[in-house]
Amino acid sequence: MNTLAEENYLKSIYHLSVNAASVTTNQLAALLNTKASSVTDMLKKLADKELINYTPYQGVTLTASGEKVAVNIIRKHRLWEYFLVEKLNFKWDQVHEMAEEMEHISSTELIDRLDKFMGYPKYDPHGDPIPDCNGLFNIHNLKPVAAIGVNETGVICGVRDHSKEFLQYLEKQELTIGKNILILEVIEFDRSMILEMENKKIQISREVANNLLISL
Repeated sequence: MNTLAEENYLKSIYHLSVNAASVTTNQLAALLNTKASSVTDMLKKLADKELINYTPYQGVTLTASGEKVAVNIIRKHRLWEYFLVEKLNFKWDQVHEMAEEMEHISSTELIDRLDKFMGYPKYDPHGDPIPDCNGLFNIHNLKPVAAIGVNETGVICGVRDHSKEFLQYLEKQELTIGKNILILEVIEFDRSMILEMENKKIQISREVANNLLISL
């Protein structure tokens, strides 16, 4: 049985490793808001359990066992987010912290029944893929809005930034999952963008454009 702290480390290593071959101690310390020395102590424990491959100063990778644990935690987190939004009518900016607590529930039967009850959803309210009971999941081929050009269209399918402030901003602008957008203009001065959505124009900053993901 892994502790809550160990599970959080494994999940964090998994998320950081999506865009890197290995994860550094400093990256983990920054993400988890803790000291590098504390990270090192935990990594030694996880290595002893054969959940990670760890060599000091050379980065960290998950073992097959560690990845299985991490994906299972992510599955539970995203299923709970889906449940809270779709069944209990919470908003998408309200559910992350709740799911952070609920992802550590250990009952496999409960999670499998929850998955079945909701019809085996493939994506959570933020557009992130939900792993199935075997750890398999669909991956969107998504691009940030900032990466596409004028007169191109796409469907909003996800976000990079899961902060409450960013999600509330998108909600206010009605830039939510499933909406179709058309790029009308890229402003030369600051690379902000003007979009058309449902016959209205919306101007977004470059930062928003980098964090809003669409499927072409």
